[in-house]
Amino acid sequence: MDLRIFTEPQQGASYDTLLTVAKATEDLGFDAFFRSDHYLRMGSTDGLPGPTDAWITLAGLARETKRIRLGTLMTAGTFRLPGVLAIQVAQVDQMSGGRVELGLGAGWFEDEHKAYGIPFPKEKFARLEEQLAIVTGLWSTEVGHTFDYHGTYYQLSDSPALPKPAQAKVPVLIGGHGAARTPRLAAQYADEFNIPFASIEDSERQFTRVKAAAEAAGRRADDLVYSNALVVCVGEDDAEVARRAAAIGREVEELKANGLAGSPAEVVEKIGKYEATGSSRIYLQLLDLDDLDQLELISSQVLPQLTGA
Repeated sequence: MDLRIFTEPQQGASYDTLLTVAKATEDLGFDAFFRSDHYLRMGSTDGLPGPTDAWITLAGLARETKRIRLGTLMTAGTFRLPGVLAIQVAQVDQMSGGRVELGLGAGWFEDEHKAYGIPFPKEKFARLEEQLAIVTGLWSTEVGHTFDYHGTYYQLSDSPALPKPAQAKVPVLIGGHGAARTPRLAAQYADEFNIPFASIEDSERQFTRVKAAAEAAGRRADDLVYSNALVVCVGEDDAEVARRAAAIGREVEELKANGLAGSPAEVVEKIGKYEATGSSRIYLQLLDLDDLDQLELISSQVLPQLTGA
C-alpha cells in the first residue's frame, strides 16, 4: 500500500508552506506529494495569502525534491488548453527527472471561474475527453512527426508535439463517482483510477465498474492502479485526535465515518478494509499544513505497518 500526501492549498497556503510539506513528505518516506488545482477557497476559511497555481508549484517542487512523485488531484480541464497543458506537464516532468503524474478532471467549481474570469462551459465532460486525447496524443507522437486533431472543441494542425516528457509515459489519473462515462474514460486513458472521499462500499462498487470497462475496452482490469483519497486525522490518543479534528473544523466521529481518523491502529485497520476492495494507494488529505507532527506520527506508526518496513 502506497501512502501519498494530498494538499488543498486553496484553503490557505503559500509556496513556502507547500515546499516545507513536500520536503517533509520526502524525508518521512511517503511516496508522493499531490495538490489540488483550485483558485478559490471553500468554506469559512479566509484562504490567505491567496491561491497558488498547481503547475507553477509543482515546477518549483520538481527542483527542490529528489525522490517523491509529484502530481495533481485533479487538474481542472476548464483552466487550461490541452496543448498548453501538455507542454507544461512535459516541462515539469523534465525538471523533476521523470517524477510527474497528471490527474485530469473536467472542472466543477463555478464560483472560482467567475472570480478569476475563467470560462465555465456547459459541455465539460465532452471537452475533457478531447483534452485527454490531445495530451496523450501529443506525448505519444514520435519525434520528427506531427500531430493533428480535429474535434468539436479543439483543433490542432501540424503540431510538432514537443517537448516530450522525461518519462516514456507520464501516468494519467482519472477519477470520480460517475457510473458510466467516468469508467469508460478511465478504461481508455487512465493508468490509475482514483475515487475521492468514498466509503468502502462505494469504492468497491466503482472499482468494479472501472474493471469491467477496462476489460470491455480490451485491457486487463489490473492494468490500472486503483486508489482512494481520504481526509486524515491521526493522534496518539483521543485528546490528540480531538485537537487535530478541531483544528480543521471537523468532528471526530464524522472523520472516523468518512475518512481515516483515530489512533494509528484504527487507521491501519481501516486502510486494510480499503485494500480489500482492490485499492493499493491512499492519498492522505492533509488539511492542517502546519501540523508536521501528524506526518511524523503517520510515518513512524502507520507507514511501517503497511509496507513491512
